[in-house]
Amino acid sequence: MLTSYTVKDLYALALAEGEGMGTAYEYYAKRRVLEPWLGRHPRPKTMLIAGLPERYGLSLDFLLLGTELGADITIVDERPESFQRLFSAREALLSEGLYQLSAPNTVLVANGANPMEIGQPFDLVVSSEVLQRLDAAERLTYTTFIQATGNAAALFAPNADNPAHTNRSGLAGLHLSEIQELTTADAGLTGYLDMPPFPPGITRSEEQREQATTGSFENLVMWGLGHYARHENWVPRNLRKTQSHIVYSLTPA
Repeated sequence: MLTSYTVKDLYALALAEGEGMGTAYEYYAKRRVLEPWLGRHPRPKTMLIAGLPERYGLSLDFLLLGTELGADITIVDERPESFQRLFSAREALLSEGLYQLSAPNTVLVANGANPMEIGQPFDLVVSSEVLQRLDAAERLTYTTFIQATGNAAALFAPNADNPAHTNRSGLAGLHLSEIQELTTADAGLTGYLDMPPFPPGITRSEEQREQATTGSFENLVMWGLGHYARHENWVPRNLRKTQSHIVYSLTPA
């Protein structure tokens, strides 16, 4: 169902967002989880991106996903500046001829935890780096709304069992048990992902980041990262628990 994009392909999205290799790897790892799950559902005609990330990236991977699926995409958020950054990143990619991303519908809401203004069901609802910025009561409201609004929902949040990642990123996190309690996903559709083989917090100059799109060594590194990502699930679960950046839940099966 999904195009076989590589880590290098997705690096272009990360650069447009002002991010780097770690974000490209995250996008690739998420697609690895989403593809077989989406294959068990009818192709969605409508898709909701239920909030933009708190700090890192703009969920352009989800915009790409909706474009691939041919879905009518709606994005909801309470921060107009996040929409402006998203529009700018999308225009940059379009102008460079890199991706023809669909133009999404955008809805600015007063409360990102309970975006009742959209008032319609969606075939697919996705969100990443949103749940952790809500308090306990808001998380319950948010996940209840998403599961009532979406025929299928995919939620991703920072992993609280990896303090090296959450402390470095400055984001709060959720334990896997917390995201399981908030959703109705079967145990096999929750888990850990995004365990890149490099420490968090690596920074690179703008020149180094741009070079990664053309340098032969960087191309080899990204090719290797793609192969590594395909074997994340082979790593013992206890290690994935403490080293993965993300916990996720997919509902229904």
